[in-house]
Amino acid sequence: MSVELREEADGKVLILNLSGKLTKDDYAHFTPAVERAVKAHGKVRLLVRMHGFHGWTLGAVWADVKFDLHHFSHIERLALVGDTKWEAWMAMFCKPFTTAKVRYFDESKAEEASTWIHERVAHAERVASQPSTRLRPGPRRRIGTDSATPGRRPKRRRGGWRGHG
Repeated sequence: MSVELREEADGKVLILNLSGKLTKDDYAHFTPAVERAVKAHGKVRLLVRMHGFHGWTLGAVWADVKFDLHHFSHIERLALVGDTKWEAWMAMFCKPFTTAKVRYFDESKAEEASTWIHERVAHAERVASQPSTRLRPGPRRRIGTDSATPGRRPKRRRGGWRGHG
């Protein structure tokens, strides 16, 4: 198996090039880089290019499940680029296991995938680096209060709530 990992946009975008059959050791190779990027940015984007990709070994399937569960909400966008029908099916299959926006691109549209994965990354980084402006807070409201006695919870009585039975 050949796994090549490259970082772009200051580590916010991770590009994985996969070929052959993915093994458990391959996950051990790229998972720390993903975790560093998540720690630095909160959410990351993955562009996975599959060329001559033949799937996973049994150990890699388990590593993939653990990776997906651990990073369920850490991946903002996932672009899968491949050249076979089962790779397109894989993009649909993984949607329930992540909060990421997932798209499949045919190999002929690899440039479109790269554009989509990088879309608004620079803008988001600029907004995050600007100082926040604090707004004056509005009036505080207590949840579960009785309108007849503002600021106090109604007392429970034997017959039910005050005024109701």
